[in-house]
Amino acid sequence: MKLPKPKNIKIDRYIGGLSKFKKIDNPIKLSANESALGTSPKALKAFEQNKDKIFKYPESDSNTLRNILSKNFNIDAKRIICGAGSDQIFDFICKLFLEPDDEVIVTEFGFIMHRIYASLHKAKVLLAKEKNYRANIDEILNKVGDKTKIVFIANPNNPTGTYLSKDEMINLRKKLRSNILLVVDDAYFEFMNQDDFISGLELFKDEANVMITRTFSKIYGLAGLRIGWGYSSKEIIDAMYQIKPPFNVNTAALAVGYEAINDNEWIKKAIEHNIFWAKKIHDTLEKNKIITNKPSANFFLMNFDKTKINSDEVFDKLANEGLILRKMSQYKIPNSLRLTIGNNNENEYFIKTINNILK
Repeated sequence: MKLPKPKNIKIDRYIGGLSKFKKIDNPIKLSANESALGTSPKALKAFEQNKDKIFKYPESDSNTLRNILSKNFNIDAKRIICGAGSDQIFDFICKLFLEPDDEVIVTEFGFIMHRIYASLHKAKVLLAKEKNYRANIDEILNKVGDKTKIVFIANPNNPTGTYLSKDEMINLRKKLRSNILLVVDDAYFEFMNQDDFISGLELFKDEANVMITRTFSKIYGLAGLRIGWGYSSKEIIDAMYQIKPPFNVNTAALAVGYEAINDNEWIKKAIEHNIFWAKKIHDTLEKNKIITNKPSANFFLMNFDKTKINSDEVFDKLANEGLILRKMSQYKIPNSLRLTIGNNNENEYFIKTINNILK
């Protein structure tokens, strides 16, 4: 019997952070940059209150949430599009703008989903070299050609934890051709505590040729519900609504999202937790001669070139103690692991364990 034959799609599949390792029971998962504190109590209450409504379709265009986002960030609701995670917004962008053989520029160690979606839509993906795991404006501009359609920048970047300053971002947009779309991934902006940093939304909300994406997966603790959003010119957003499937954001995600984004007390608590532990963990890593980024997001990229054992050995030793980190093999970052900042007990346990391993 002959079966339908799918296309041969030669693209690396995204590999998420491990939840389990070998036969270790109930490991501490510090591999996926999930929220350290979880979901806000107000958002959880909304989840419980709306469980009887899941048999009904959600709002097709997420209008209530768009209005809340508009009010909270002082932006135009008509220039917002919501998606099943910011990943879906990346898909919309590539589907809308890319023809086969168009060129998309991503940074060497930028978030891998940017290049995956560009490749799915048959674009040629160009990697702009980084310096010390940090995006380089000149390298990006050197890659620009006649076929360049999109430049993706995550700021701060996952998995490196590095970022571009306000002036660098403005310079990049200024020097790119006006018909090249700059996509700024703001996934971790809430965690930033640097004087020279400004979020993509604050920088470019009045620009017609920039798309800013944001997510509810990180600071709001809604990774399991898959909800994100994008902001751009009305012309681009209107075009995206032409290709957006109906009811793409589910009922539970919308109901919980309303409350999560309005719970300022919980957001403040999450930011303060991250600032405190980022410094404490950074000091621990430096003491153990682990090369890492300055505190920026809710994770650290750790390099073990100056330690007595390599990253694979460290991963195994931590895993044997019940701690799972993220290997960097898919990003081709050698001798490195990524660590998510966890809750108080998880962080204390990590510090104690890494000190014992590297003493």
